[in-house]
Amino acid sequence: MVGKPEVIRLLPYSPSERSRPAADAAREVLRSGGCKSAEISLGHKEAIPVTRLRKMMLEELQRRNYSEHTTRYYIRAVEDFARRFNRPPDRLGLRHIREYQAELFQKQKLSSGAVNNRLAALRFFYIKTLKKAWSIAETPYSKRAVHLPSILSQEEVTQLIASALTPYHRILLMTLYATGVRNAELTHLKVSNIDSKRMVIHIQGGKGRTDRDVMLSPKLLEELREHWRRLPRKSSAWLFPGNRWHNSDRPIDTKTPRNACKEAVQRAGIKKQVHPHTLRHCFATHLLEAGADLRTIQILLGHRDLKETTIYLHLSQRHLHATASPLDSLKLKDWSTQEE
Repeated sequence: MVGKPEVIRLLPYSPSERSRPAADAAREVLRSGGCKSAEISLGHKEAIPVTRLRKMMLEELQRRNYSEHTTRYYIRAVEDFARRFNRPPDRLGLRHIREYQAELFQKQKLSSGAVNNRLAALRFFYIKTLKKAWSIAETPYSKRAVHLPSILSQEEVTQLIASALTPYHRILLMTLYATGVRNAELTHLKVSNIDSKRMVIHIQGGKGRTDRDVMLSPKLLEELREHWRRLPRKSSAWLFPGNRWHNSDRPIDTKTPRNACKEAVQRAGIKKQVHPHTLRHCFATHLLEAGADLRTIQILLGHRDLKETTIYLHLSQRHLHATASPLDSLKLKDWSTQEE
């Protein structure tokens, strides 16, 4: 992980407790960058130092080559769990996990996917870091609801792109729709990823740390060249440099494409919920309606399992309209004829 190490406060404290010695000790650990040993002592014998718990979990995550994003998420999830009970996580057990899981649903109103992610972090911490047993029967993953995503028609996509607030927003929306990339993948595109000879775009380090190629539309290539000419600084390796002047040595963050969608939707007067991932769904659905097979779409999207891609069968108008409703085969009289 780059930069100053992020120290997890495995001894949590509430706002009302910040003046207490325990909170002062936790802040001292944060200032020390994790190098100082600060023990957790809440009446338990042989308390594990804060930095040791964090280091143990971090090492287990790094040994398994977890992504930086997942690593941060897992550590913060364990920190939140410990903060809820104001006790170090190695002193919490099954009863606390079950209570915490219920509260995530009932009080915080999190989705089943978000709760399952928190549970996965705790499961990793107890099994891999503390080497303790974990009962799946006692802490089951919740059943995930399956929701069909919102899909824009091609006319609505045209309207959305035309309503972009700035040329920069416009090229972001066009790239999302033309390639089907995820928001995070879009922000990390480099100039070197554009292969105009083979007419493909190389997606590096996608979800699951997998690489793939997607098609490069001739129309998108021309727009990208025009976008590059507009940039005030050309030394950046990133296709979409960050900051308001777009001349940073760092790429844009994921908020920029989200804001581009939000502004364009409002300006276009589209009533549907639209975010960057919506354009990924539109990309896949419109390809399927145009005759592309599921296997090709799976490869372009970077799905591991074809089952993930089959959701677009439920969204494709071509497939929905391919089978007639059984009502159409009934010989029904008009209501006015029946009254006569």
